[in-house]
Amino acid sequence: MSKSPTVEDVALRAGVSRQTVSNVLNSPEIVRPATRERVHAAIDELGYRPLAAARNLRTRRSSTIGIHLDPYAGGVSGVVLDRFIHALTEHAGARGMRVLVYAARTPEEEIERLADLSDSGEVDAAIITGTFHGDPRTKWLVDHGLPFVSFGRPWGEDDVADPAHLWVDVDGAAGTAQATAHALAHAGDRVGFLGWPQGSGTGDDRERGWARTGGTQHGPRLTAEDDAQQAKAVAAGVIGEVDALVCASDLLAIGAHLAATEAGRAELPIYGFDNTPAAEALGLSSVEQLPEQVAAGALELLMGPTGSVVAPRPADAGTAHVLVEPRLIVR
Repeated sequence: MSKSPTVEDVALRAGVSRQTVSNVLNSPEIVRPATRERVHAAIDELGYRPLAAARNLRTRRSSTIGIHLDPYAGGVSGVVLDRFIHALTEHAGARGMRVLVYAARTPEEEIERLADLSDSGEVDAAIITGTFHGDPRTKWLVDHGLPFVSFGRPWGEDDVADPAHLWVDVDGAAGTAQATAHALAHAGDRVGFLGWPQGSGTGDDRERGWARTGGTQHGPRLTAEDDAQQAKAVAAGVIGEVDALVCASDLLAIGAHLAATEAGRAELPIYGFDNTPAAEALGLSSVEQLPEQVAAGALELLMGPTGSVVAPRPADAGTAHVLVEPRLIVR
């Protein structure tokens, strides 16, 4: 069996000292970019993997990021977060980090869980999901100094120019704008929108994409909870009056598709959001969120472009976020 590469091997290949290699792995911000690139190139060439246990003893870090696991919801729900957690685990592993998944039923219970994990030194940072207006988790994390990134914006007055914390999100408005533009170009002018009740940050953002692309000019705005049967009932009333429907989720799109099929208009263009296997099986166009890019963005905010330890960037205007533009999958 061949001998595993060591720090000394990496230093020799990169033409630097052993301490420089250690700095690149543990405090990359103090090393010049050109030197960091040489060291990372040597690491990749040699296939070197830091000994996490030994590094943890020296640095008193757990090399672990905590993330909340949502309760199993069944159906088409949760697919995006499942892919996000899978991608996060892969990307973190490539940086020598681990992901610890924890469960909680309410925001308050999640705060208790985060407090336990932080106090015991089990995590160096956290990634929270499903942010909302007045989210108590973000305030607790800021107040207690645990580095974190949210998958979902802070929903403040201006999350870009005046961010409350680091965040990564999918540009929902850009996704529905793509869907609306495609519908207007290929189906007709009467493009309706089927979304959730107003007041949901994510839902309102997706509605904005439809509105700004001209959907409000000729198409109705319909409202339903994220329930296929309710969406079917709501959509049934307008099937004969629209040329296409853009929906805030795949579940709403499935309900609308059922209504269109019963009305004899199975060919009606209906666009979902999330690109779940269910939408693919029914042949529905849908907006793909690209959760793998979201995971990479979250780690970049927490650890820098190539860092192997948690070193979050400041929550400064314009640089405290990563906004991933989704893509429309046309079927």
